[in-house]
Amino acid sequence: MQRRFAIIGHRAPSQGKLNLNDLAGACGRMDVLVRAVGSALFISHGMRDECHITLHLMGGSIPRRIWFDSKVLRGIHVDERAIAGRISKILQDPISPIGHWVNGEGGIKHSGGDISDTIAEWTKEKVDMYCLDANGEDIAKNVVASEKIGFILSDDQAFTEEENVLLEEFKKVSLGEKWLQGHTCIGICHYVLDSL
Repeated sequence: MQRRFAIIGHRAPSQGKLNLNDLAGACGRMDVLVRAVGSALFISHGMRDECHITLHLMGGSIPRRIWFDSKVLRGIHVDERAIAGRISKILQDPISPIGHWVNGEGGIKHSGGDISDTIAEWTKEKVDMYCLDANGEDIAKNVVASEKIGFILSDDQAFTEEENVLLEEFKKVSLGEKWLQGHTCIGICHYVLDSL
């Protein structure tokens, strides 16, 4: 089963250099996205097979997506600063046109675009999509095993009205009544999928 995660960083910069000493404050909560990458891809001694995560950096004048695919990644470590350093290098490259994925160092790809573009791509690739929402239905009872499964989640902010309109067509699944941090949500999703 291929697993995909799409996380929206509403204030995360899409260009420029990151302050690796202040990912939470000076970098639009890039810390949330970096931890999400670690939870999505890594296990104790290595990386998960068939797992992707796409970061949506919405804090610049032009949105950018950064795509990590466990199949092609190399030379990347779970350390938050190391992951942020890789992202910082990408942010210094020009933003490519939507849908034109540029290969970066270590197999990380980047492209212009936002969550609507990722949804369109996932739809073409027949990914079964779910939206993580505390007000949704119990994830364990509502997620069905499929060849490709994707989860869409937000950073420390709620989805915008525009994003909610885009996400209306997808089943909303909940991990409980409390709002959890993104990397924790991803870990729970893995646990549920491992149990299917």
